Amino acid sequence: MTGMRLMEQFTDEDFKRTIWGALRLMAIVLVVTLPLVWWKAGWQSAALLAVGAVISGSGLYEWLRLMTAVMARMDLGGEAKPLGMVLTGFFIRLGLTIVVLYVSLRFLDGSVYALAGGLALGVFSLSVEGLRLMKAWTV
Repeated sequence: MTGMRLMEQFTDEDFKRTIWGALRLMAIVLVVTLPLVWWKAGWQSAALLAVGAVISGSGLYEWLRLMTAVMARMDLGGEAKPLGMVLTGFFIRLGLTIVVLYVSLRFLDGSVYALAGGLALGVFSLSVEGLRLMKAWTV
């Protein structure tokens, strides 16, 4: 199939399933890797890994909320609810992310690589779910 035909088949439910699958995969990877990081690098690095994963997961969830609201608005036209609350939540989460990153880097003496790994979990799991979706479409 061509890229355009694949995009025509991509529905709102596919999007929601992909994001929820990525969140589920992130949780599984975190549960598996957290004890290993704790054992090898200490509890501070494990905490930074968890902080990064929570930030990444909350970003995916916020993206799900934002895109669901935008898609509903596009489907309903002028009758849709205002996006103000969703956008407010998005910017509040963004501000809290900055605060949490600062506080965790300031007070936890762990590996910055663990924090980066936690943040990368969202990209990794979303990529895996996207590849699963592409595989399902091409079979």
